[in-house]
Amino acid sequence: MIEKIKELIVKYREIIVYIIVGGICTVVSWGCKFLWNQFVFGGPLHPTALQTSILSIVTWVSGVAVAYPLNRKFVFLSHGPWVPECLKFCGSRVSTFFLDLFLTEVLGPLLGINVFVVTLISAVLVTIANYIFSKVFVFNKKDSKTEEK
Repeated sequence: MIEKIKELIVKYREIIVYIIVGGICTVVSWGCKFLWNQFVFGGPLHPTALQTSILSIVTWVSGVAVAYPLNRKFVFLSHGPWVPECLKFCGSRVSTFFLDLFLTEVLGPLLGINVFVVTLISAVLVTIANYIFSKVFVFNKKDSKTEEK
């Protein structure tokens, strides 16, 4: 039984570590978002469209600042050149930023769903998209091996 668990951990290491790193990034980015919402906007449960956009930017910047180094070092074990990799990472995260912005604008101000529920729904969809982009486009092992040669 223990051997089977070890085997599963080895087989799914990347996804397990991605979930842990994602949890850390989520705590940081949501913490920044809700602190900003509380101290700058007064803590509304239904922020205006402008406030929602600003909160999305705060969430994105804080999330990317934490996510890139953690994903590079612990999830994808990358040793490729960091500048082009970081640019690809930020580029992929810009696309999911717009997904988040769209979801928070549609579900929040337009449909009247509170900021906590909207944040959770968006986080699940954005996390899945971020993993796919990171795996396929950013930390692609074939690209880093080619660049090292």
